[in-house]
Amino acid sequence: MVKPDAVRRGLVGEVVGRFERKGLRIEAMVLRRMDGELADQHYAEHLTKPFYPPLREFMTGGELVAMILVGDNAIAVVRAMCGATDGRKADPGTIRGDFSLSNRENLIHASDSVESAKREIALWFPGHG
Repeated sequence: MVKPDAVRRGLVGEVVGRFERKGLRIEAMVLRRMDGELADQHYAEHLTKPFYPPLREFMTGGELVAMILVGDNAIAVVRAMCGATDGRKADPGTIRGDFSLSNRENLIHASDSVESAKREIALWFPGHG
């Protein structure tokens, strides 16, 4: 998912292009806003954590791009390309390392497992697959 900060900054093409140049294929993609209910479902494991309210406000504060990327070992490849969650600590050459200076506004979200990918795809692309 390309988060609202990246959309506001005009980085969608850069992010999507990096994935495509790596050899990943876009199976589905949508530009939309995340409402509060979807945020609570997407981040269900974080609902009671102190960082969640500002994260929810950020994620519901603008357009974002949700997508399904497919390819060999796609989850691990995408996560490596994203870089460390905290953009201030992410390696140069990663998306966050090149474009983010924040832990919360860190440009991109990537599923961390097949299980979470399936859960998130069901939220963002109901009836897919």
